[in-house]
Amino acid sequence: MPKEVPSSKTISKCDHNDNSKDVPDKRYDSDRSFKLPSVKIQKPFSAIPKKRTDVIKWNGWGYNDSKFVVKDGIICFTGKRYPIGELELPYFTEWAKKLLNVDPFKICLPCEIPFDDFFPKTIINEDFLCEIMNLKIEHSVDGFERLTRSHGQTLHDIYSLRRNMGSIHRIPDIVLWPCSHEDVMHIIALADKYNVVIIPYGGGTSVSGAVSCPESETRTICSLDTSQMNNILWLDKKNLLVCCQTGLVGQDLESFLQERGFTCGHEPDSYEFSTVGGWVATRASGMKKNVYGNIEDLLVNVKLVTPKGVLSKEGLYPRQSTGPDLNHIVLGSEGTLGVITEVILKIRPVAPIKKYGSIVFPYFDAGVACMREVARQRCQPASIRLMDNEQFQFGQSLRPKNSSYWSSFTENFKKAYLKHIKGFDLNLICVATLLFEGEKDQVEQQETLIYKIARDCGGIPAGENNGERGYMLTFVIAYIRDLGLDFNIVAESFETSVPWDRTLTVCRNVKYIVGKKCKEFGIKYFLISHRVTQTYDCGSCVYFYFAFNWEGLSDPVATYGEIESAAREEILRCGGSLSHHHGIGKLRARWYPKQVSQLGANLYSATKKYLDPNNIFACQNLLPLKSNL
Repeated sequence: MPKEVPSSKTISKCDHNDNSKDVPDKRYDSDRSFKLPSVKIQKPFSAIPKKRTDVIKWNGWGYNDSKFVVKDGIICFTGKRYPIGELELPYFTEWAKKLLNVDPFKICLPCEIPFDDFFPKTIINEDFLCEIMNLKIEHSVDGFERLTRSHGQTLHDIYSLRRNMGSIHRIPDIVLWPCSHEDVMHIIALADKYNVVIIPYGGGTSVSGAVSCPESETRTICSLDTSQMNNILWLDKKNLLVCCQTGLVGQDLESFLQERGFTCGHEPDSYEFSTVGGWVATRASGMKKNVYGNIEDLLVNVKLVTPKGVLSKEGLYPRQSTGPDLNHIVLGSEGTLGVITEVILKIRPVAPIKKYGSIVFPYFDAGVACMREVARQRCQPASIRLMDNEQFQFGQSLRPKNSSYWSSFTENFKKAYLKHIKGFDLNLICVATLLFEGEKDQVEQQETLIYKIARDCGGIPAGENNGERGYMLTFVIAYIRDLGLDFNIVAESFETSVPWDRTLTVCRNVKYIVGKKCKEFGIKYFLISHRVTQTYDCGSCVYFYFAFNWEGLSDPVATYGEIESAAREEILRCGGSLSHHHGIGKLRARWYPKQVSQLGANLYSATKKYLDPNNIFACQNLLPLKSNL
């Protein structure tokens, strides 16, 4: 019977922090799809250690040494990992004061790490735990270890940790660290036997509530942390394939490949912290998908451990016509069907040329017209993204004072504006950032064609430095929300994919709806902006950023939720999707049946009932609880 266990004893199977040793290629004689001639491959250096909080924040985004802080009334960014590190940001300070009414001298510090008696008590199935210990699979019931694996990166998650820890009532009861596919098979068999809940946990970057524990769950909940499953199993240079375990962090995979002259090319905004398994589980998309593809384009084969057995295709074929592609059962499953343990991905040789660029347009509609034509002619560079004027102004504010690299885009642009295209309004202009990757002649051809299309749409080239700066700022923006919470500002992003003929409508309508709802709630200071981040033959991905000053509101997170829900309803009415790459999780589960049709929802539910008849993967993602049982 489940009992409360106060101890925090940890059993260690092996030391996985030794990155200097060689590890042998795994052999699965019963599964030829994961078998190649025996090789030895060095274990990749792990940027994120097993003890995550040594390097990354427990209550926010990113590295411990990288964050926005206020010194003497001026916002600064710490650390040296990013271009704006160790620099004062006076323009950003003024922007925050003016737009969001931030007083840099009135800060509310986040909650401290809680004491031991704070953590919700554990509910432990002792028979299950005893067998885990006999298998020498590393585990812990330490409160802080459990807390740090109880959340992703939703606004609700981070607000609770920084401002309202009393609202945290349910966290995992045990954390498990399997080392291999076989370890996971044992864990799932035991969980099914003893009716224990398993929630897979990768990089913790989910923004859909996917890894949070349902408060109604009374069974033992295990967070299955894949971080020690971070080996490269083999590299096939001839066929351009790599096989790896799914706890491997994106930047570690890319570093390993780059050292050998290859690249995966999958670069989501969370690339520094998200894992290969998380990419597959959420059907992720990367900033360079135009050249390398989205995760479904890169995935050749996958192993999914379920209570019914292991799901995996036979062979390493480039394509096959053998019925429905079972990879797509796993892609987007979000931890509801099993644990993804190993994947085979396509890779490419590193491009010899990497070049940035940027284009200024007189207004957003002109920029969208350009992106549509670039997509129609299928001449997209590795990345092409279009930001509206609000994001342009915001990006300009993030430049330090007196820095040649970070020189003012506005000042440089004014010269060209006055000389060449008199009439541009700096309060209306928008900017596209470009990244080209390929052979020298390919890049030159793309540049020529894209800049011609841009000129035909009223745009002008704005230089490589601005393009590189805009691209790199993507990795910094996520840190801003933590700072905002210290000054009563909530902020979040949400995205959609939408046909080209609805793109402008979605952008305009969502801005209108958000503004209307803010007025209804009495919110005086807010920001709503958007950017087009990916392009396709038939449509685009649109990313929205929304922030507001919650002065006078008793529950800012609930208020945000109501406003975003109204925005999501408008997106759906205008023909947009429920998600382009964030996934469904728990936050958007109520809309899922309508998106896939009730028959589609029933088909998913039937699949889950077959693969997981006891509902041990009871995270309640995709469909509400009643549909998961």
